[in-house]
Amino acid sequence: MTGRLRLPEELDLARFPADPRERLRAWDASDEYLLRETEAASLTGHVVVFGDRWGALTTSLLSAGIPVTQISDSYLAQQATLANVSRNGFSSSDLELVSTVGDFSRHIDSLLIRVPKSLALLEDQLRRLRPLVGTGTRIVGTGMVTEIHTSTLRAFERILGPTRTSLAVRKARLIFCEPDPALLAAPTPPDDPRPLRYQLPDDIGLASGHTVVNYAGTFSADHLDIGTRFFLPQLPRRSDAAHIVDLGCGNGVVGLAAALGSPKASVTFVDESYQAVASAQATFEATFPPGTRTASFQVGDGMSGFERGSVDLVLNNPPFHTHQATTDAVAWRMFTGSRAALRHGGELWVVGNRHLGYHAKLKRLFGNCDVVASNPKFVVLRARRQ
Repeated sequence: MTGRLRLPEELDLARFPADPRERLRAWDASDEYLLRETEAASLTGHVVVFGDRWGALTTSLLSAGIPVTQISDSYLAQQATLANVSRNGFSSSDLELVSTVGDFSRHIDSLLIRVPKSLALLEDQLRRLRPLVGTGTRIVGTGMVTEIHTSTLRAFERILGPTRTSLAVRKARLIFCEPDPALLAAPTPPDDPRPLRYQLPDDIGLASGHTVVNYAGTFSADHLDIGTRFFLPQLPRRSDAAHIVDLGCGNGVVGLAAALGSPKASVTFVDESYQAVASAQATFEATFPPGTRTASFQVGDGMSGFERGSVDLVLNNPPFHTHQATTDAVAWRMFTGSRAALRHGGELWVVGNRHLGYHAKLKRLFGNCDVVASNPKFVVLRARRQ
């Protein structure tokens, strides 16, 4: 039996990792809109939540005693969910966490979707979940009005069935989709282009001409972003058996270039996105087939999984957005985590927009910072663990 569903404002919720100085909430008006319009008693059977950013939707549902399967591309979102469930005194025994690349085959009775920033990721997951949806499945999506576009609604209609939207409330909107039996019975389109592949240009150093593989939702999926393009020719080369980390690896282009330039090195690719790490592994194996060169691929919270003093070189193109918020908190945690993991004499190389002021942050943290290269938009910086 379900109880009263508690709204996010009634719960103790935080982003992950929790920071007492953090002023950004762990939910927004679209999460609250969906929960206010959802009666706990109507959510029967197997309830699946996709795209819950910090666990607000999942924690609220658990507050009413509703078992939940949460599907997410984000390791940090999963950890935030676990932390928020525990913080509010709920049991995680009714919670199943599944990644967007994990195995999942159970029928879905209710599907709640927090619209992701990436339309490609939304389409990819709707296609993946379609065989698990029935004509009686309740499908409700939510997002801020700036996140829901005509293309968003068309994706629901093309993959699942007729779709309509609600009125906007506090700049948030709901999406209601009715599964179409004809679409549910249709096979997944054979011409689905995922994962995308493209060949790198010829003017970027050792990685020139190599193949990049991008699963849905990966940053800069159909072209080489200009920051990485500027970074690649500047990368250091190592002749020793160094441990190199591509931190925030995305599709793995930087780590691939590092492996090509440092043939004796071991390279670890790490990102908080499951889709990104899958892309990085596919990119690496497109150049180095399995058995020809070893590398490690891990989903995690930055450098938190590395032993102190275990790394020789960290390569980093840090993000400065967290969903809709502009923040340097992620970059700062990447920098501090790198310093802890680096050996004495180890180096952190960073590319970033000039206006972000990473030079001052690195000098404050490491006691030194050199400009390796710069142009009117980007700067490549090097800090050494002393």
